[in-house]
Amino acid sequence: MRSDANIAGPMTDPVPGPRTESMGEGVSRETPPPMDETPIGRAAQRAVEAMGRVGEGLPRPSQTRVIVVANQKGGVGKTTTTVNLAASLALHGGRVLVIDLDPQGNASTALGIDHHADVPSIYDVLVESKPLAEVVQPVSDVEGLFCAPATIDLAGAEIELVSLVARESRLERAIQAYEQPLDYILIDCPPSLGLLTVNALVAGQEVLIPIQCEYYALEGLGQLLRNVDLVRGHLNPALHVSTILLTMYDGRTRLASQVAEEVRSHFSDEVLRTSIPRSVRISEAPSYGQTVLTYDPGSSGALSYLEAAREIALKGVGVAYDAQHAHNGAQTEQSMAEGMQ
Repeated sequence: MRSDANIAGPMTDPVPGPRTESMGEGVSRETPPPMDETPIGRAAQRAVEAMGRVGEGLPRPSQTRVIVVANQKGGVGKTTTTVNLAASLALHGGRVLVIDLDPQGNASTALGIDHHADVPSIYDVLVESKPLAEVVQPVSDVEGLFCAPATIDLAGAEIELVSLVARESRLERAIQAYEQPLDYILIDCPPSLGLLTVNALVAGQEVLIPIQCEYYALEGLGQLLRNVDLVRGHLNPALHVSTILLTMYDGRTRLASQVAEEVRSHFSDEVLRTSIPRSVRISEAPSYGQTVLTYDPGSSGALSYLEAAREIALKGVGVAYDAQHAHNGAQTEQSMAEGMQ
């Protein structure tokens, strides 16, 4: 019996450097340039590096970290940040639950979770007191990632919650009764400061605020911070703003740098060193029911979210963020133009 390898000939060339392959008499073809010298090759190389960083793993928190992603200003990247940070933390080895509290259900869509009207959802948990475990679904693309979806019914929950007992703490009670082990719970809030957001703030320990690097970036932020103070004073003493993430950073504009500098001057300790670039890949991924981590793992957006997740995880266990990773994040910002292709 003949070996296929013998038919095909040797698979490697012992002679280094470019070689010429015979294509018949008088015909030759030069070996193409190395893959990392082409755009596709560079993207593949970045994907390999990203997956390599994922394989490193991260220290797991001693108890579940409940992080509320909030900003009543719309269009700042709340949902995008929630799902991509959740996927990044799960790819780093954590067990992560995304709770979609936005009636539009965009986080559920981005994670590929069915959330039509008949699907058990977070509405049933808040209004009907259904156990959280009965609505949680696994995310097929990312091991260790789960989602409690939102349906359109959630649009009426603000009114229905008003007359219910302990209306501000119904989500907190549901999370406390959830028995599956989790490292992180990320709650995607609607762009308002109503009862749904209050439920999230009462249930959480940390608030993560995405701020876009554009004009009016800090508009309305004061009201959110006042609400956090009110909830901390009356309902949840453990609540604090732990993280501010700069999103939609475009390194080609002076405005982005000015906004980033202003935010860092106001909130020096809370602002992550890693910022998220404005990227077509990040925008495209939800339409395929994916996060950017699975849609294009070599893109600048994916690399940025991986670094942001690493920074959040290390801050949570009191480990200083490695300067090399900060350097990698800076390089990601500089490669904005490639990421927007």
